[in-house]
Amino acid sequence: MDASAPNNVDDYSPSSTVIEFDRPVPLLRGPLPAGPSDDPSAGHYVLAFRDSRAWASSFVACERKIVEQCEEGARIGCAVSASRNCKPTWWKALVGPTLSDLKEREQCEVREMADCLAAAKQKCVGFARDKCLVPFKDARIRVEEGVLRSKDIGKLIGWTSMPESERSLWLMNQIGLLGGGDLGVTSFRASELLPFDNYVQCILGERKQGTEN
Repeated sequence: MDASAPNNVDDYSPSSTVIEFDRPVPLLRGPLPAGPSDDPSAGHYVLAFRDSRAWASSFVACERKIVEQCEEGARIGCAVSASRNCKPTWWKALVGPTLSDLKEREQCEVREMADCLAAAKQKCVGFARDKCLVPFKDARIRVEEGVLRSKDIGKLIGWTSMPESERSLWLMNQIGLLGGGDLGVTSFRASELLPFDNYVQCILGERKQGTEN
């Protein structure tokens, strides 16, 4: 009899027949209808974050993950560099290291590792910021219908300078465009929301200042 065979081949209980899977990871972005300005060849839907808070949280998580991976790789490189920089001279290797030599090398490697990791950490932060900034600036964020872009706000400001006789006609034209124009879109790119959203300002605003400095 095969020892690997189950004791009871006729056992069809849930504990024997049901395979449990881990819960699926929730999607960071969901599909939304494409707007009039989107490329029709890309399809009828675009992927967008549910709100700017979820977008900002994902940006921070992206940076943190890249920094962790970068520092892990830097730690290996720093260990190799510290060992190379602190190795004894050739003539000491011939006569054999003493206890004081080993202690001195240990202290040297600790200093080299600390300096190397400090420099690598700063580079990793900048590397992670640059890697996340480009895709997240272009990432879409779901907004309520009717949110105005800066160019739409400019139109409304221009409306105040129109003669009163022309304002009503202009407003009627704009109302007719609400169903399919820019005022009816359901998502914007993060860079387009920079002047209007606190979460986007917190992420992109600080990064923009850091880049300029």
